[in-house]
Amino acid sequence: MGPGGAVRPPAGAQPPGARLQGAGPQGVPAAGTPDAGAGRGRRLLRGGFGLLGPRHGRHALSCADLDTLTLPIGDDGVVIGTDAEGQPAVLGLNRPTPYEVVLIGGLWTAQVLALRAAATGARVAVETGRAQAWSQMVHAMGGGQNGLAVYDVGRVPPLGASAGTPVLVVRDCGMRPPRGRVVSGPWRSVLTLLPYLSPVAPRLVRQARLVGVQRISPQEAAELGRTMALPRADVEALPTLADGLTLWCADRDRQYVMTQPTDAEIGLLGLPRRMD
Repeated sequence: MGPGGAVRPPAGAQPPGARLQGAGPQGVPAAGTPDAGAGRGRRLLRGGFGLLGPRHGRHALSCADLDTLTLPIGDDGVVIGTDAEGQPAVLGLNRPTPYEVVLIGGLWTAQVLALRAAATGARVAVETGRAQAWSQMVHAMGGGQNGLAVYDVGRVPPLGASAGTPVLVVRDCGMRPPRGRVVSGPWRSVLTLLPYLSPVAPRLVRQARLVGVQRISPQEAAELGRTMALPRADVEALPTLADGLTLWCADRDRQYVMTQPTDAEIGLLGLPRRMD
């Protein structure tokens, strides 16, 4: 108590009407002080940095409905056909690691794969001793300027491949393809086409990451079954496969895939066929 009964403020307290240094009216921080920027930021956040938008009710989802929020996520690659369940079968040719594929089958299937690989943005280099069999396809794609080029056997130039410009080399070099100058590497896959089982087939099959087999003779099926350790059911099925049907084998996985051409592919390559 002070003289006259006046209440004396505690020691260190501010007298009535006093403001902290730098404070604005009614305790609002003055412009230029550290607290002024933070206060202004909070006001802008509450105000939405401008005009307020429309208000909507909250969207709530029950736990029982969460399972419906699923997205189909599959492999990224070339759709080579449909599997036994009618689902798209996708072949990932553009890989950051070397990838060797052997197809024991017809030219038609190899050309469809090359055409679809080019459609995904890959550059396709065809090494072949029968350039005339690829001429119509090259002409339809702009004379080799739109992702597909044909070279004689042993004449494929070095091909720079990257994630942005992947490369597929198709080796259509007959029953005994020579060792290629361009081998598989990062973002550069090699597909070797064998019309039938040949003496070099076992070596190529052992080196390949993926092997596709179309209709072959019973004798070839028995030999290939021993090389690849195929089940008896697959060995017996190989001589009876329909045109366009391929057994794809990778490690222990096996899948039958039917390649169905589009109207544009039929107009360019014709209907599926095993014999060339």
